[in-house]
Amino acid sequence: MLAAGGSARLGEPKQTLRYHGKSLLQRAVQAALNSVCQPVVVVLGANIKTTLPELGGISAVQVVENPAWQDGMASSIRYGLTTMLQVKPSVAGIILMVCDQPFADAALLDKLVHEKYKTGKGIAASAYNGTLGTPVLFDKVYFPELLSLKGQEGAKKLVFRYSEDAVSVPFPLGSIDVDTPADYAALSLLQTPD
Repeated sequence: MLAAGGSARLGEPKQTLRYHGKSLLQRAVQAALNSVCQPVVVVLGANIKTTLPELGGISAVQVVENPAWQDGMASSIRYGLTTMLQVKPSVAGIILMVCDQPFADAALLDKLVHEKYKTGKGIAASAYNGTLGTPVLFDKVYFPELLSLKGQEGAKKLVFRYSEDAVSVPFPLGSIDVDTPADYAALSLLQTPD
């Protein structure tokens, strides 16, 4: 779970925004915990004093602080994957997800895992708005390249570099994320059921 960003465009920590009675961070972590994906690693960074309490009462996650969160998404991927490999060295794959896609649920994460194993592909990515993105599952064969990402680079570049080894999983609501006050206002008006 990549949740270390500073939410600069939003002006407040997006991790703590409420939707249907829970913070975005709580919703995302609960989705991960309800899926077949274990263990769950949560990478925090900016505003950690505000975001860490959102995980109160959720003891089943491994939390790691990314002190280099300002360096960009790649640093959070490296911290998260490194922690995962320490917690479970035998891990066969990893799903990267963010906390500002409120409709990423356990069923979607399970579908990514199912499609990866059904097709034999090394990458299973969510498909929305004509592109592939998070949540995205990477086989361990991609771990070295994930660990070598730099700066603002996200894992998306690997999805496209190795597109022949990627399967897409439809996630139309993946296009709904929260980056600005207008995004959050629009989300608040949605009547999409959980």
